Amino acid sequence: MNHAISGVHCAAATPVTADRRPDLPLFVTHCRALLEEGCHGIALLGTTGEANSFSSRDRMALVDAAIEGGIAADTLLPGTSTPVIAETVELTRHAVGAGAKGVVLLPPYYYKGVSDEGLFRFYADVIEGVGDDRLRVVLYHIPQMTQVPLTHTLIERLLGAFPGIVCGIKDSSGDLENMRAMCERFPALGVLAGADPLMLPLLRMGGAGCITATSNLRADALRIVWDGWQNPDRAGEVEAAQERIDAWRTLSNSHAQLPTIKTMLATARNHRGWLNVMPPLVELGEAERRDVEERMRRLET
Repeated sequence: MNHAISGVHCAAATPVTADRRPDLPLFVTHCRALLEEGCHGIALLGTTGEANSFSSRDRMALVDAAIEGGIAADTLLPGTSTPVIAETVELTRHAVGAGAKGVVLLPPYYYKGVSDEGLFRFYADVIEGVGDDRLRVVLYHIPQMTQVPLTHTLIERLLGAFPGIVCGIKDSSGDLENMRAMCERFPALGVLAGADPLMLPLLRMGGAGCITATSNLRADALRIVWDGWQNPDRAGEVEAAQERIDAWRTLSNSHAQLPTIKTMLATARNHRGWLNVMPPLVELGEAERRDVEERMRRLET
């Protein structure tokens, strides 16, 4: 089935300056490279992008800088959620006005144990507050971080209330059976894997692609899987690409994930500015950094 949002999307990391602001020129350079390496789109300002450590001003500046730097607006899929409805509306309205492909919306993540009714009101208030038929929403299910899961009952209600607007979900739970169930129950919903090794099995279930962190480094391999997974003549190529994806994903999880990904980017892009992270995250220690760099060298041989 054709989905409104599909393909390989990078959960883009955000480079940070020494004074803890987004490094806009370096980010634009990174976005260009991601598209050249095979990404269909860039899902900036998600978990990997440290979105919740930036002000609204900085988040909007990243979207603007990408577009002003020549990145096509309709390749952008920014995260625009905050626990505050008015602020989420502002960020979302800005993304829609800039021409973004869509937005990724976390549930409000401070209060735990909230009801589906409360979550529906949050999403409804945001969508109605933006008040723009161009809006396309990808829900973001990452309960290990938010402790606020998105149930199938809630998804069904949102799809019924906002058809065509709520069009996808990023599932970062790691639960492939949950993804399978959503593909079967909601065929119009573009289910996107939040973990690189799960894109291929998800595609075989009717999924729509991925929004993943390892695509910061291995978009080329993910694109091979996307382009070739249905072609029997490319089975060996797809299998080799998947093995490469899995190996790089394993490396990215070998230490604290986000600082590790940034260390990998600092090595791959030959720019030490990538080592900077936003508090409360801290960069890897020297021994950990050397370990990542050495393992990258082995993977590249």
